[in-house]
Amino acid sequence: MIVVEHELTAPWEAVLMEPTAGNGTGVVVLAGSSGRVDRQRARLLAEQGFLALAIRWFGGPGQPTGICEVPLETFVAAVDLLQSRGAERVGILGVSKGAEAALLTAVYEPRVNVVVAVSPTSLVWCNVGPGLDGHQRPYRSSWTWQGQPLPFVPMDDSWQAAEQGDGPVAIRGWYEHSERTFARHLGAAAIPVEKVSADVLLVAGGDDAMWPSLRYAEQLAARRQAADAPVRVVARDDAGHRPPFPGESPAAPSNTYLHGGTARGDTLLGEAAWAPILGLLHLGQTKANSR
Repeated sequence: MIVVEHELTAPWEAVLMEPTAGNGTGVVVLAGSSGRVDRQRARLLAEQGFLALAIRWFGGPGQPTGICEVPLETFVAAVDLLQSRGAERVGILGVSKGAEAALLTAVYEPRVNVVVAVSPTSLVWCNVGPGLDGHQRPYRSSWTWQGQPLPFVPMDDSWQAAEQGDGPVAIRGWYEHSERTFARHLGAAAIPVEKVSADVLLVAGGDDAMWPSLRYAEQLAARRQAADAPVRVVARDDAGHRPPFPGESPAAPSNTYLHGGTARGDTLLGEAAWAPILGLLHLGQTKANSR
């Protein structure tokens, strides 16, 4: 399929991948804390007939340098753009912090029809990096809605990684430790995914070394199921934080963080998730399902 690529500079840096034979569905593509415009994933979706929009949602002109009090309206504007380009249905596909944003956007924006959250969290977390004021501390929410910060869980900076030396570290333990330290924050910071009118698909690896995304996915699914809302979890115990989809290059190793999983486990999780993702984006509402 021929895909026409449009570079955008407003209201954010973005790339719009437009298939010549679209199917009426648009997808907002959100990377995680790398902050990049995920062109490869957008093109992959466009080759399947979806109007795909990958945006830079922090670190660009007029945006916070880090993931700090990022307005959820940033993502609502992406929904607006896709609809202005003819999308009749809209999905949001995000990974890691992008998955957190995708789920929260769907809480507040009923026009979102599908959410695909890869390596998700069930909680709103504090900022990662500085805000518009250039400060990283004290901790603040990652997100705002209508100018108000969302309740969040801070990080406990007393945590120390088990790994020694200058190599990459697994920070999953930091999140787990912070949950225990700030247990009183968990209820208010829980993502109310039961309020999401969209279909929800969660993709998670049990060996995620960044945060416990499989446990988070199961918590999200439990909230959806209790509300009799559609949800599906696709998971593998041997997969990590960054599973590639078929046709994507494997994620490059980080010099800072360990992502967990194995190359085989990550690949197989991406393959297992791909057909359900395409089916949900193509077909719309599905029956609730569980792992």
